[in-house]
Amino acid sequence: MKKVLVLLLSLMILALGVSGCGNGQQSDAKQPGKTETTKLVVGATAVPHAEILEVAKPLLEKENIELEIKVFTDYVQLNPALKDGQIDANFFQHIPYLDDYNQNNNADLVWTVKVHNEPMGVYSNKVAKLDELQDGAKVGIPNDATNGGRALMVLESAGLITLAEGVGVNATPHDIVDNPKNLDVMMMDAAMLPRTLEVADICVINSNYALEADLNPVEDSIFMEPSDSPFANVLVVQAQDKDNEAISKLGQALQSPEVKEFLESKYQGSCVPSF
Repeated sequence: MKKVLVLLLSLMILALGVSGCGNGQQSDAKQPGKTETTKLVVGATAVPHAEILEVAKPLLEKENIELEIKVFTDYVQLNPALKDGQIDANFFQHIPYLDDYNQNNNADLVWTVKVHNEPMGVYSNKVAKLDELQDGAKVGIPNDATNGGRALMVLESAGLITLAEGVGVNATPHDIVDNPKNLDVMMMDAAMLPRTLEVADICVINSNYALEADLNPVEDSIFMEPSDSPFANVLVVQAQDKDNEAISKLGQALQSPEVKEFLESKYQGSCVPSF
């Protein structure tokens, strides 16, 4: 009987010892010096925004930040996704587009850093110069509020139309006060514009969609928006996350010498640094 009791007591001590080792291992994982990784999910359009984020990714790894890049084919969905908390930040838009979204959607999204500018270009498969346009030529422009107005401003800069004074980026085709070539302005989804070149005489296309369609804004456009235009692309977050440490480090990475060198070498003037 004594032998049985001794055996049971030994087994209990052994079990306690094993249990103690297990607790020690779990504690080690939480000890000081064990750095936790922060994950950021950032939504972006494929080119150039996701490509730029890929350059920032290894820089953030050094800061123990895991960057997940979620590519959206339709940029209209990026702000709703951020507003609803599906992503932590987005990178695709300029400030006038953001302001318009906030105003019309009861949103409070904010930008943190300016990264680059994508000059808009005028493209054509039918004419080599703008003065070759015939009366009544068909012109494709984006159908979202600010990019549509921006495209009309590009057409005005090219001397094709005159807009009502002061309308700026809020311009619509109704604000055209002088149209000497009677251009037929067609508004459509921005992603469709490269394909619309098959039927339209010219299209005013955002550089990201031009690049995705293998159009080089510097070499292939027949007119280009000035590179110092005020439409810098920005990193955007929910207001409460503006001062978040991981978001701040992402902003620093996007304004790093590595990103600047990438913009200048990769895009050759079609995407220029804004920092």
